[in-house]
Amino acid sequence: MAELECKNGNLGVFETGNLKVQTIKVKKSDSSSPPTPLYIVAPVSEGTYPLLLFCHSYCIQNTWYSQLLQHISSHGYIIVAPQFYKCMFIALNNEVKTAAKVTDWLCTGLQSVLPEKVKPNLSKVALSGHGRGGKIAFDLALGHAPTSLKFKALLGIDPVAYPTPPTWPEPEILTYIPRSFNLSIPIGVIGTGLGNQPKCMMPPFAPNGINHAEFFNESKPPCSYFLAKDYGGCDVLDDSKAALASWVCKSGKGSKALMRKGVGGIAVAFLKAYLGGQDDELKAIADAPTIAPITLDSVIFVKE
Repeated sequence: MAELECKNGNLGVFETGNLKVQTIKVKKSDSSSPPTPLYIVAPVSEGTYPLLLFCHSYCIQNTWYSQLLQHISSHGYIIVAPQFYKCMFIALNNEVKTAAKVTDWLCTGLQSVLPEKVKPNLSKVALSGHGRGGKIAFDLALGHAPTSLKFKALLGIDPVAYPTPPTWPEPEILTYIPRSFNLSIPIGVIGTGLGNQPKCMMPPFAPNGINHAEFFNESKPPCSYFLAKDYGGCDVLDDSKAALASWVCKSGKGSKALMRKGVGGIAVAFLKAYLGGQDDELKAIADAPTIAPITLDSVIFVKE
């Protein structure tokens, strides 16, 4: 621990990185022809950087994660966040196909919209998603829509597999059999302690049986699990959006900035371990969860 970089008593991954980043909004009609509108966050310094494809949750805009994604990107990652839909009444069964098309677009169109002299490393691509977007990420990693790129790691942020009406057919991935996911890549799962609790008359957004705990239960090693005890799933959003979401979903009383630092830091440590081969920070968090800026009620790190 003493050899690792720490700031204010925390690992450096929990603080903003050293790289200045730029946010880029790419329209579907742009000359680069992405399959759907994109929100991209990338370093502006010359270099070649690993990629993270990030899938947003239900009824949420990709831009609502700007502070979380900028935190991660500032440590040296290009993040591409597709916008799948804008209306809760639109059928959801094409999200995985759209995510696959975006993945293929990374090979042909991404370079044209990045800052000058910033290049993507297409051999180091990770996949992540929040809430329902976490389920989309697992769907895509499991091959329910073919892609030209291979993912090196998968990180679910409070993933949940909501039951869907018969008119919204989509892959059913939860089997309730331990280690049943047919995936050989490293998997990380970040859960929230309040996601399974209702809010007034609203049902819980991440009920037991279809939430983060089951996703981790079905993951094969190497896999890791982190439970943010005092927060709800929407607490990773930008402050104003988290406040808005708190009207319908359970929210923690603590600082949302600390929640974003906690989740962002775990994400950076995970990416450094499995895209960069540097697992010191991930092991440090697993060995001493109190170094995180939020309370991690449960931390599990399974290598084999």
